[in-house]
Amino acid sequence: MATIRLEPITEENLRPVLKLKVRDDQTQFVAQNMFSVAEAYVHPDWEPRAIYADSDLVGFVMMGRDTKTGHDWIIRFMIGAEHQGKGYSKPALLAIIEHLKHKAYRTEIRLSYVPGNEVAEKLYQKVGFEATGEVEDGEIIMRLNEA
Repeated sequence: MATIRLEPITEENLRPVLKLKVRDDQTQFVAQNMFSVAEAYVHPDWEPRAIYADSDLVGFVMMGRDTKTGHDWIIRFMIGAEHQGKGYSKPALLAIIEHLKHKAYRTEIRLSYVPGNEVAEKLYQKVGFEATGEVEDGEIIMRLNEA
């Protein structure tokens, strides 16, 4: 299995990250990476990261802290269309969780998904996320259950 790593967005990988796209049938589930990188510019607590499998760029994640609640969030998570089905999603999500766990301020890890995105829902449940019962901006909120 490939080694998954998260790398900062740099001058060298910015354009390739912006070119990563999900499949056409998934575009309603996640914002384009260009939008996420722009958001990170105005939210200094948000971290955009390129996801690599060995030396191949395969995805993108944006993580951040909600300064009001103290919760850590996986704000965006995507694997590029050409890399889907290769077993990268779960190890990438686990790498993201490990990255967040090493933050000194970490309290609770949360994420959300658009209703109807059953693939994401099942993946999140598989690694230990559970629904909170909350809905925000039409998205179902989940938190990592570490019991």
